[in-house]
Amino acid sequence: MKAVRCCEKHVHVVDVPAPQGEGVLVKVRSAGICGSDLHMVAGGFPVTATLGHEVAGVLKDGTAVALEPIAPCGHCDMCVAGDYQMCRHANESIYGVARDGGMAEEILVPARCIVPLPGNVRPEDACLVEPLAVAAHGLAMLGLNASHRVAVVGAGSIGLCAVAVAQPVVKEVALFARHDAQKLAGDQLGATLRDANLDNAEEFHFVVDCAGTSGSMEQAVRLCRPGGTVLMLATYWEGLTVPAFEVGMKNLRLVSSSMYGRHGLTRDVDVAAQLMAFNPRIAQVMITHRMPLDNAAAAFAVASDRSAGAIKVVLEP
Repeated sequence: MKAVRCCEKHVHVVDVPAPQGEGVLVKVRSAGICGSDLHMVAGGFPVTATLGHEVAGVLKDGTAVALEPIAPCGHCDMCVAGDYQMCRHANESIYGVARDGGMAEEILVPARCIVPLPGNVRPEDACLVEPLAVAAHGLAMLGLNASHRVAVVGAGSIGLCAVAVAQPVVKEVALFARHDAQKLAGDQLGATLRDANLDNAEEFHFVVDCAGTSGSMEQAVRLCRPGGTVLMLATYWEGLTVPAFEVGMKNLRLVSSSMYGRHGLTRDVDVAAQLMAFNPRIAQVMITHRMPLDNAAAAFAVASDRSAGAIKVVLEP
């Protein structure tokens, strides 16, 4: 079968054996290109597995599903405590990084990875379940309510997912976006827009950093009201400098979040699937490009150019 793999900072479509063994076989219908995929390819990370962790498809019987693309060990202290997103063997558990991912015609996963989709959510759109679950996991830590004002710094796919998750719950979500396509998408998802390049005298109860740079963290701290919280939802690939003096003087709380897990008995991925059913505009707004698997190299090039209007580029095997 065809699959997308990385070699010497380029993606290639190659022929690989069809997956075999124990587990559930999913015929892939959509595989989203994530910022982390772009970073791993451009940075020359030694990823030998098939790429793709934002994945949805159908089972043999036609059931539409998304995936929670991790296979925690289930035995370490974190897994036993229910915090499987912090599995001690996490580096070995992620599909699309250490295990063959979903930028392929098929993927084989344990039954625990399966996320049944509501009837009005198409598998062609449901690769968005994974990034929505990232946002749902972090925002669930904050205890949001209808009196809160939230700012989101950075309007890539995770920033827009944060808008989609928070907007039905809080008084206002202000989005600090750089590119016109991101601004339009944020507006359609119910955010109020702010100019990312201008200082702003407003204050927010919670500020979500989705850009992942020292500059975005400085902006997030500046926007946060005294006693407020900055949620670190981005991936800080290049390290981070924090304006510690201002953090201390404002008595801010910094909350980090990674991946997704459970809150009580409910998985973040299931919350994300239900959110897509509740708000079909999420897929309409966020998926800007769809391309066949054979065009993976072109799709990665499009996804890398945010100024050209790409938000979520989806491969469709």
